[in-house]
Amino acid sequence: MAELIVALDVASVKEVERVVDLLGDAVSFYKVGLELFSAEGPGVVAAVKSRGKNVFLDLKLHDIPRTVGRAVKAGASLGVDLMTVHGVGGGAMIRAAKEAALSCGDRAPKILAVTVLTSLDQNDLTDIGVSRDVRGQVEAIGELAFTNGADGIVCSPQEVRHMRTLLGPDALLVTPGVRPEGADVGDQKRVMTPAEAVRDGSTHLVIGRPILEAASPRTAALEILRQMTEGL
Repeated sequence: MAELIVALDVASVKEVERVVDLLGDAVSFYKVGLELFSAEGPGVVAAVKSRGKNVFLDLKLHDIPRTVGRAVKAGASLGVDLMTVHGVGGGAMIRAAKEAALSCGDRAPKILAVTVLTSLDQNDLTDIGVSRDVRGQVEAIGELAFTNGADGIVCSPQEVRHMRTLLGPDALLVTPGVRPEGADVGDQKRVMTPAEAVRDGSTHLVIGRPILEAASPRTAALEILRQMTEGL
């Protein structure tokens, strides 16, 4: 069964606590991203973990292997369950991240490699000098990451079916860019519905605004979970 991860696109620990308490037992996994972590620091992770929830710390680490390894250990010390590195950081960096995670024993977070941000399209890749098409770039980074020990990748749902075939049944395929039918896509360019993403092989769907901005966030989350079961 795929899992729903609610992106905590809010500004403070107080608001995080309100959202997590409001959603209650409907949601067990939350994403803490760069903006929130920069504003509130490790305390925001503690606030979510203290409520018995899982945390996806999405900082997209991209630095020399030694620095990334130490950052992974710091994340593990907070009890986070998933962490991201940028796949374009290379094989040595990805290996350092995974080795650092494994050194943490029972507290080891799963390591995910970001392939191509869902805010990017073919024109954006061309602008930064990438000659492959989007799917080719996702495939290349995904294979590099998995070969070097990553537990899975972050990609758009539009690449999930291909990457599931390529990486096999054990890879974690985490997909932002998922929107319920009729929802505003915002700054996402490569999107899909919850049922479609699950059908194609996503293991974790990251969704923020369609839940947080709903009149009833809990009702919205439950409806997305219902749609996810349609994809099984």
